[in-house]
Amino acid sequence: MTHLRTLAVVALLSAGLAGPAAAQGMHSHGGRAMPGNASATHDNDMMKMIQAMKPDPKDPASTKDFKAADMTMMHDMHVPYTGNADVDFRTHMIPHHKGAVAMAQVALKHAKDPATKAMAQKIIDDQEKEISEMEAWLKQHGK
Repeated sequence: MTHLRTLAVVALLSAGLAGPAAAQGMHSHGGRAMPGNASATHDNDMMKMIQAMKPDPKDPASTKDFKAADMTMMHDMHVPYTGNADVDFRTHMIPHHKGAVAMAQVALKHAKDPATKAMAQKIIDDQEKEISEMEAWLKQHGK
């Protein structure tokens, strides 16, 4: 992923988080009141998370690859809810699982420990099977 493309994803993610946060108001979270400065703390935590995912030229190659996988997953998980729990579960878990596969692929590429590589391969195998099952269910149900 190019540096410019990564920055574009960061900008989209930032914009995507800003709207819902503003819509919730200063002291609410999902319709629930938040005590004291909890809303500000939540917003600060989100900004820290976004900052942590931004590419840094000093990052080792593995970190750059992990950050790219994280950014793609976060972007792809931004799927509208339908109100159908069966559909919503799958449409949100699929990009989550794809993110796990991408991160496991980074581990296979960069990890040195055989146990880490074995775990990464198992995650890829398991998650790809579950992705196929969820996609098949969605197709079977016309979603």
